[in-house]
Amino acid sequence: MKYIDEYRDPALVGKLRDAIDKRARSIGRPLTMMEICGSHTQAIGRFGIRELLPEGIRLISGPGCPVCVTPVQDVDRAVFLAGLDDVVFATFGDMLRVPGTGGKSLQKARAAGADVRVVSSAMDAVTAAEKNGGKTVVMMGIGFETTAPTVASAVKRAAKKGLSNFCVFSVHKAVPPAIKTLLEDPALNIDGFICPGHVSTIIGADAYSMIPRSGRAAVITGFEPVDILEGILMILTQVAEGKKEVAIQYARGVSPSGNPLARALMEEVFVREASLWRGLGEIPESGLRLRDEYSAFDALKRFAVPVLRSAEAKGCECGGILKGTLSPFECPLFAVACTPHNPVGPCMVSSEGTCAAYYKYR
Repeated sequence: MKYIDEYRDPALVGKLRDAIDKRARSIGRPLTMMEICGSHTQAIGRFGIRELLPEGIRLISGPGCPVCVTPVQDVDRAVFLAGLDDVVFATFGDMLRVPGTGGKSLQKARAAGADVRVVSSAMDAVTAAEKNGGKTVVMMGIGFETTAPTVASAVKRAAKKGLSNFCVFSVHKAVPPAIKTLLEDPALNIDGFICPGHVSTIIGADAYSMIPRSGRAAVITGFEPVDILEGILMILTQVAEGKKEVAIQYARGVSPSGNPLARALMEEVFVREASLWRGLGEIPESGLRLRDEYSAFDALKRFAVPVLRSAEAKGCECGGILKGTLSPFECPLFAVACTPHNPVGPCMVSSEGTCAAYYKYR
């Protein structure tokens, strides 16, 4: 409890707010910052960070929700795989209600009789394969560099145990290539990035070196009010002094080099390839597929998945919201046709989704 109190201390929050206001006034122009992590989006809404900032500082949300950036084509493929005979489809909970074409989802597939199971870890899926020898367990590998090493470990465990009834449908994505795409977009005028805390524990601060090279500031922060406000102040300081770098506010969790063991495990099992992101399009070197040595565990090679006619939900602006060019309030469906109880797009489904955060804390 002492730890939490330290990072939520009202007096310290007040001092940081005053320092931010003073620094912003010294810069003398509006500034835009983007948080990449969905957990930061939730924390910013929960703690009312936007309301604490001076008028000239604008926070926008980026593509920090792995469920949200998964394109509708991959959702449709997941629903197809889940509906196959003698398949147990394992997934993390946030993916269950994400709508695909025509509103189809894994939740609806389960209601129609598919064996869809929510797991808390990839190893749970390996255990399910051991216990269901007559069925093939398909694990949906979803998430950024935070979860990819755990799925890689599960693949290695399955290989060691000789489990021929386990495979992975990988839609894993890497964050730095997406940030590079945002930096190259002329429609976005971002002064600084609040880099993801959880991902950074794996890939380290050095992975974001392209940000200061582009002339923008970057800070990796934690998830408490003091963390986020201190990170914003650090970005303002970089802008004011003209010295751009990747600063680490979240030093209790992140190092410059990250976690080399987790990265090595990820690189051993996965190989980079171009990947489609909702809202951002196809990004080179941003997807993770199983290497040829582990192709026996690749669900897309195990099963013949047809070319599906996928289509986004009409009126949903999730793509623009993930890109940072729109806010949820600019989507005509937000809080009207699209709510957490009846989500039209994935940004309203996931606990890390921008629309879900804005709906909850608006």
